[in-house]
Amino acid sequence: MKLQTPYLMFLGDAPDQLAAKTAQGVVDWRPEICIGQLKLDNCNADLGLPDLTLNEAFDKGVKTLIVGVANRGGVISNAWERTIVEAIEMGYDIASGLHNRLGDTPAIAEAAERCGRALYDVRHPTETFPIAVGSKRSGKRLLPVGTDCSVGKMYTALAITNEMKERGMKVSFRATGQTGIFIAGQGVSVDAVVADFISGATESIAPANDPDHWDIIEGQGSLFHASYAGVTMGLIHGSQADALVLCHEPTRPHMRGLPDFALPDIGDCMDANLHAAKLTNPNARFVGIAINTKHLDEAAALTLLAETADKYGLPCVDPVRTGVAAIVDQLG
Repeated sequence: MKLQTPYLMFLGDAPDQLAAKTAQGVVDWRPEICIGQLKLDNCNADLGLPDLTLNEAFDKGVKTLIVGVANRGGVISNAWERTIVEAIEMGYDIASGLHNRLGDTPAIAEAAERCGRALYDVRHPTETFPIAVGSKRSGKRLLPVGTDCSVGKMYTALAITNEMKERGMKVSFRATGQTGIFIAGQGVSVDAVVADFISGATESIAPANDPDHWDIIEGQGSLFHASYAGVTMGLIHGSQADALVLCHEPTRPHMRGLPDFALPDIGDCMDANLHAAKLTNPNARFVGIAINTKHLDEAAALTLLAETADKYGLPCVDPVRTGVAAIVDQLG
């Protein structure tokens, strides 16, 4: 799917800032395409964007209303429905990251059909993907992998993409999740692809390219997560990654959502991911480690990064605190 930009970010009646984390991620990485925000009564989230009405945003050239907020159960309330229908009738396309499909709300589906506007449920791919073949293809690819879910794989991929662009390198960010799709404007949410086709979908979004072109593929899940290892394996095999970056959050007491599972050792995690990657690219290698040090003070964070770099003989960075230049140095 490919979304039209720029965006108006719809926050609805979000109860808190965490409910708007998808919208916040888009604003953090693509502020130039986020023209404003639309909030309903009792909204407690704020993206720091201008508050605009549908009319004001449309006059500024907005093409797509982004439902960038999660609510309880993913249900589209009556207030949301009225706003979305009004936007459609005004000429907006609608894109949503909710689990519930926009078209399952009759009034929204009818308005989109009547007005000829597009509905994009970015969690639900509409394409038909081939089964992966694993054949060598031209171009280069980097995939962040993690010790756990939600450890910074997307932020690492985007930071590396931006650093490479600043150096004038040929590079594209390939989105594989709903927030990434909003940021890139296109991609496929691979966790909603039927398992047999995850690797094929990954081959499709990162196809053959110029020999010196890099695709930076957004990572998902973790090989060590009992719930989500499958999507990770599909991405590893389909990406044929030339380069891997291990992502880690050091302060967690256990795997996210799995209190009976401890976080894996970084070295064990690297060994398992590299072993899997060599199935479709025997030359795959790790080029760095990215640690999310958000919950550490400056001294503790820098000490951990230095000790980890020394232990594993790889650049070790925090994409937010230190940047990723040391990892990109390995890709020249």
